[in-house]
Amino acid sequence: MKTENSIVASLKRFSVIALAEGVSFILLMFVAMPLKYFADLPEAVKYTGWAHGLLFIAYFVFLAEVKSTAKWSLGKLALASIASLLPFGTFVFDKKVVKPEIAHNLKGI
Repeated sequence: MKTENSIVASLKRFSVIALAEGVSFILLMFVAMPLKYFADLPEAVKYTGWAHGLLFIAYFVFLAEVKSTAKWSLGKLALASIASLLPFGTFVFDKKVVKPEIAHNLKGI
């Protein structure tokens, strides 16, 4: 059985990667893409997109860890997946789901 400490640690790692993934998505959509199409700088998308792709994969790796340690339902997994596809979605998901879950698990420690 997983302890509350490992659950909280897993949730915190997921929170960090979710925020990084969200920032990379915002940079890609609202900085790199305009630079590519309006300033003829395709390198902006190349490098930002590469970084975002790695963070997107890491997001789902850490989501799988949270599923395992915190026993998240398929509903929460679905919400987390949808959040990763929407601009600002990971920020909202972190605030509304992950942070309260961390606080709830910290009460048990």
